[in-house]
Amino acid sequence: MAAPIRILLQTTIPMIADDWHIGRFSMLRDTLAGLRDASGAPMTQVTARDRDTATGPDAVLSTLDASDYDQLWLFAVDTGDGLDAEDCAAISRFREKGGGLMVTRDHMDLGSSVCTLGGVGAAHYFHSRNPEPDPDRHCIDDSETPTISWPNYHSGSNGDFQEIEIVGDLHPVLMDPEAEGRMLRYLPAHPHEGAVGAPPDDPSARVIATGKSALTGRRFNIAVAFEPSEAGGPAIAQSTFHHFADYNWDPSAGAPSFVSEPPGDALRRTPEARRSTQLYARNLALWLAGQSA
Repeated sequence: MAAPIRILLQTTIPMIADDWHIGRFSMLRDTLAGLRDASGAPMTQVTARDRDTATGPDAVLSTLDASDYDQLWLFAVDTGDGLDAEDCAAISRFREKGGGLMVTRDHMDLGSSVCTLGGVGAAHYFHSRNPEPDPDRHCIDDSETPTISWPNYHSGSNGDFQEIEIVGDLHPVLMDPEAEGRMLRYLPAHPHEGAVGAPPDDPSARVIATGKSALTGRRFNIAVAFEPSEAGGPAIAQSTFHHFADYNWDPSAGAPSFVSEPPGDALRRTPEARRSTQLYARNLALWLAGQSA
């Protein structure tokens, strides 16, 4: 029997009740912790935590390369200062040693501390740091929340779902494991997703899925995959952490008080969309561990 995949789910903020703390990703945690192999044995061992300090190195992230974790799912929910230099260096060393990495953020400059991560950081575009190389993209897509500037792609209301489009060859994280040749088509929607893209100088990286703005029709990148290479282990750059948040899977779970947009509930009411979302999380965990999805 294979040893369980050791997964760390980690935010870039300390525990703040009225914010996107790790408790707001409990449905993802339970989905990953509930994965079982053919014999019924647990496939994963999941740890979920926030930063232990607002400033300075985090006790776990700053020593990640010396830990026994197999993969890190990093939810960059900070306003630009969520990672210490020691954290970034250790996370980069962790991937260089073959560790799997999923890094996600949100609109404008939310989570921009990930820019300092080696390799995967370059796939994340923000307003003030590492902007999208195409200046035509420097425009406001979501006009419903005027306080949020670009990048902010409107894929739908929180609680609803979007249909994604596969780019290039079907990537393992987007395969339906229960139907040969089928692909996953749905992910949670969000009114203002962030921007990701494949770094042009990294041959291991490519865009694997795009979304479509419900307001402008503009297509935008959902996920960038980094294949294992001499540079490091497998990695995914994801356009928004709202693809994994409880509030987006089921708005009755609640959100921080600063979330003002009215939610939908189509994801909760649509079994195929829920299934696609949960399978995407499953596939990510297996692929980041170097296992077949």
